[in-house]
Amino acid sequence: MTVRSYVRKTLFASLIALAIGGFLLHLRVHPFVPVAKNSAKLVPFVSGILSIVAVPVLFAYRKTLSYGYVLNGMLVILGTVTMMDFAINNVPRPVTLEGVILRSTLADIAILWGKFFVGKALFDLETFGYDAAQEKRGITYRYPNYGWWAVHLGVIALVYYLGHVLWR
Repeated sequence: MTVRSYVRKTLFASLIALAIGGFLLHLRVHPFVPVAKNSAKLVPFVSGILSIVAVPVLFAYRKTLSYGYVLNGMLVILGTVTMMDFAINNVPRPVTLEGVILRSTLADIAILWGKFFVGKALFDLETFGYDAAQEKRGITYRYPNYGWWAVHLGVIALVYYLGHVLWR
């Protein structure tokens, strides 16, 4: 087995393990209820299934690698925005640093971003190669760099916030 193959398989397994772990953690905290009772629970359930099934399938093939990268990133952004909304609406009382760190969704969001970074590493290694001497180049705010994701996180968070403000 080559180093390239070994690293690819390790990152691929990490992506799947993080998706399964996050999904099971979410089910433990928020058990799935029928959509008729609470349709808001459908979004994280479907996102979890997509993370476990669709994202790895898309990452498995060179032809669909970019789609897997974008879907993984968008699911992370969706999860981040909705968990931050949940955390803001359910602030642990009294508000302390310990409470914010240990009794909020901060740990869940950190796990979610771990999944993003594993996907980013897998995408970059498959797209740009495994040459240790190769210099990282590109415009920060252009796809597939981190700035592109920061812009999307900001815009999606803004649209989500405006939805709350305008449709109360």
